[in-house]
Amino acid sequence: MSTGAGLIRIMTVDDHPLLRQGIAALLKTQADMELVAEACDGEEAITQYRLHRPDVTLMDLQMPNVNGNEAISRIRGEFPDAKILMLSTYGGDVHVLYAIKAGARGYLLKRTCALNCWRRSGRYTRGASEFRPRSRRNWLSTPPTMS
Repeated sequence: MSTGAGLIRIMTVDDHPLLRQGIAALLKTQADMELVAEACDGEEAITQYRLHRPDVTLMDLQMPNVNGNEAISRIRGEFPDAKILMLSTYGGDVHVLYAIKAGARGYLLKRTCALNCWRRSGRYTRGASEFRPRSRRNWLSTPPTMS
């Protein structure tokens, strides 16, 4: 585990090794991010979170043993400030609502994950009015609201 100052420390949780490897490869291209832990199910995610305390966790929804919503709820119960993004193939308002109620800070579809991660990092500038660069931690500081 690297201890570089100012790096965003990320944990990825998914039962598919190929997706975890893809996220790891994407993070290697980001100078201000590092992968500090990986888990293949919710139970392992809880254990790895306790050990590494990542700044951001990317959590899959459907996994064996303990699913993503349950893992988020348990992690946030122990670590209320945990910043967890649900990463799923399941679209739809119901899945998003359950993830937010469990404590997720956001919900990303896997098919758009790479582009969203890139945009959120503040490096994507197609036009000033369309995407504005932000502080790399700003988007994590305010939890979503349920209105």
